[in-house]
Amino acid sequence: MIITYILVTTISSGLIAVCMANWLTYNVFSKYLHYMVSSSVGVFLSVSFLHLLPEAFNNLSEHSDNLLLAMLVSIVCFFILEKISLIRHNHHYEGDGHGHVHGHDRYDAGKGGVVILIGSSLHNFSDGVLIAASFIVSPSLGVLTALSIITHEVPHKLCDFVVLRNAGLDRRRIFCMILASSFCSSIGGLFGYFVLQHIEQITPYVLVVAASSFIYISISDLIPRMNEQEYPTEHIPQLVFVILGIFITYAITSFSHNHLGQCNCFVSI
Repeated sequence: MIITYILVTTISSGLIAVCMANWLTYNVFSKYLHYMVSSSVGVFLSVSFLHLLPEAFNNLSEHSDNLLLAMLVSIVCFFILEKISLIRHNHHYEGDGHGHVHGHDRYDAGKGGVVILIGSSLHNFSDGVLIAASFIVSPSLGVLTALSIITHEVPHKLCDFVVLRNAGLDRRRIFCMILASSFCSSIGGLFGYFVLQHIEQITPYVLVVAASSFIYISISDLIPRMNEQEYPTEHIPQLVFVILGIFITYAITSFSHNHLGQCNCFVSI
């Protein structure tokens, strides 16, 4: 039953993220993106501090110092990976300052688009592993982790759309390419399920890495984006959507415990 949850969740989360990113590429809808950023902060932080980390420490309480070390190493590694990504991004996509794309720029953008799709596929694979680890612990935690990944993936896939459009690809082809890369999360989910079933002792570490990634994304990326809003009238809506993200997490937790827990009881019977 768990493997069914993993497959359904990874496939549906990828499809939802790609469809929402495609929807936001239309200018009339792009103005709502900053509301998603605010709600993502609430979802990320509540899932990390109220669910992922407690589950990890409960499962491996006698080695809590090792889990904290894994958390520290994870955050430092995310920082290094982000710096490498920024350097490569600046190298490939420095504009010419005229607001249009020349032939050689489009060729470079095309090469960069391939790199982006490869990187996105690997990232989706790792997301699938995180979802599998969460479902192995509990179905409710798996649903919460998938929700967090969706809220994070939408802005990333939106950037992929923009870069690939800049490379001269049509919208339908871009949608199919990004959707195909999203299905790598299902492969990662299957891999994580079969590996973690046999090496259960590393599951708490996978949960810590997941929590570390959500916390790092919130602090280094999402909150600075929120602080870019200069108008005081935007501050209250930001706070409201952060609280909404926390409430959504709580609501999904309650629903998952009541319904998914009953499903597990029926399966065990």
